[in-house]
Amino acid sequence: MSKLFLKYLSSVVILYLLSMAVDTIIIRDIPSLLLMGLVLLLVNLLIKPLLLLLTLPVNIITFNIFSFVVNAWTIMLADLFVKGITMNGFLNSLLAAFLIAVLQHLLITSRKDAHDRN
Repeated sequence: MSKLFLKYLSSVVILYLLSMAVDTIIIRDIPSLLLMGLVLLLVNLLIKPLLLLLTLPVNIITFNIFSFVVNAWTIMLADLFVKGITMNGFLNSLLAAFLIAVLQHLLITSRKDAHDRN
């Protein structure tokens, strides 16, 4: 599987699981969830690099911890474009950003380890 597809899949899975666990994250239907994953992927590809560049001094000072805030901003921005999903605030977006980053790291690392063994 490609790296982009793994990122898309991990975003969709985490958003779905969070909607089941957190009452304030609302997903109205499955097409909205799939669209949110696609919009989030596009925002991360197009806008996130600019946001990371603008926040570079803060990222350096905080040893890159501020990048979770930038990830939360991208989720909030994607939430504005998709009407069938409601994240209801910064903390939900921050939680989603953290869990998406962890899952993507685990998926990509395990994929790399499996590739190195062959």
